[in-house]
Amino acid sequence: MASTRLDSPVLNEKFNSHSHSSRNPSDVEKGEESVSEEREEVSELAYVVDPEAERRLVRRIDARIVPTCMLIYLLCYLDRANIGNAKVLNADTGDDLLQGTHTSAGQYLTALLLFIIAYTIFETPSNYMLKRFRPARWLALLMASWGTLTMCLGASHNFATLAAVRFLLGAFEAGLFPGMVYYLTFWYTPRERAVRAALILACATLAGAFGGAIAYGVGHMNGVGGLEAWRWLFILEGIPSVIYAAVILFILPNYPENEKWLSEEERALAIGRLRGERSVGHVRLTWPDARDTLTDWRLYLHYMVYISISVPFASISYFAPSVVAGLGYKGLDAQLWTVPPYAVAFVVTVFVAYLADKYEARAISSAVSLVISGVAFIAEGAIEGEAYQARMGLLVIAVSFAFASIPPLLSWLTGNLRTTAAATLAVPLNVSIGQLGQIVGIYIYKTAEAPRYQTGHFTNAGFSIVGACIVMVLRGVYTRRNAKLGPGERLWRL
Repeated sequence: MASTRLDSPVLNEKFNSHSHSSRNPSDVEKGEESVSEEREEVSELAYVVDPEAERRLVRRIDARIVPTCMLIYLLCYLDRANIGNAKVLNADTGDDLLQGTHTSAGQYLTALLLFIIAYTIFETPSNYMLKRFRPARWLALLMASWGTLTMCLGASHNFATLAAVRFLLGAFEAGLFPGMVYYLTFWYTPRERAVRAALILACATLAGAFGGAIAYGVGHMNGVGGLEAWRWLFILEGIPSVIYAAVILFILPNYPENEKWLSEEERALAIGRLRGERSVGHVRLTWPDARDTLTDWRLYLHYMVYISISVPFASISYFAPSVVAGLGYKGLDAQLWTVPPYAVAFVVTVFVAYLADKYEARAISSAVSLVISGVAFIAEGAIEGEAYQARMGLLVIAVSFAFASIPPLLSWLTGNLRTTAAATLAVPLNVSIGQLGQIVGIYIYKTAEAPRYQTGHFTNAGFSIVGACIVMVLRGVYTRRNAKLGPGERLWRL
């Protein structure tokens, strides 16, 4: 069975009449059953597709989008988190970041905080700009900017410069992650997003692994060209972002509606298979969409979960080298031994997301991951300080499942938004509000508590378990709403 052409006048007329009526804000207030019926009817009218043709199309889309986005996010996270490596790089010889910029431990935390403040301020505007200027152009601009700023960190000689550059770095990196989550809605159905989001997000763990290995190698460049190794670290890790920014201008697709590398039939299929989900790339956010997004209380439960998971996410990202140093590894070895937790986390994150998509169990996948991570953090804080191997094993488990909880949650959020346009606001709001958790995260690993860092581990455990509880409450809300719908209808995803 071939895919139905979407340029049929009758088909377009039917779809347009439904899509226009769906944008009336009063429709949202008619109740979940009417909205569900409308979605089903639109979905049936929009396309009939050969599953094999759709699989071939998704493979082509994957080949274009997923590797490109993975590398973008890997470079972004490498440039964001390398300050944690620079902090301890060659600290035993007095050639680390803090010494080189005459920065105290408290000022270092302030520099991290300024990044988070900028990140929070600029996330939502950046998502709007992504839509206005097309994804490839906007992401290339952001990437070239943060790569240049990362290299500028290598020229910092005092706290004022360090703080200012970190603030600007936060401003330009702010739009990437929520922008990518939003971008996926232009190309993928809700059932397909968690694995793709996981592959992209898991590159943060790869960046952690590569970052430790790179820092280990760059650490041997201390004094080369008259520069400390931490300066070389910023310079060498900023250059690839600037180069790749020029590349993505030409290789990153924008919207299915106007991509020439797709045939006419493939474009029709790419658009049609998303119409039932209202995932149309060129649709813009309207006031009714914005109002409904801002006043929908269930979304704030999603945001509360993201606050919870942001605490371990931020704390481990910035303090992993310090925590590993507390496991008996010193000097450059502390950099190298940050690799195993992140390498395992990559595999676990992708596997959990695969299960979440396959079994339509995003809430359960995230809740179980958060509980496992929380228990591992508790054990990490409670175990004897000299039990280095056990503590390393627990750290691997805690980090892996903390990261693994995030992609299903993001896919769950976007899958339960009424329109793709609403994701323009809801996704950056989710991440921006989640930054409150990152503020907590940068203060919980106290130098005075080394090597056990009990406050950090127990705080991460508490927020992880609270996050799991909120996930299950939210799942209960959606389950009750689904119970009110007719047989076969399922508006709210679990």
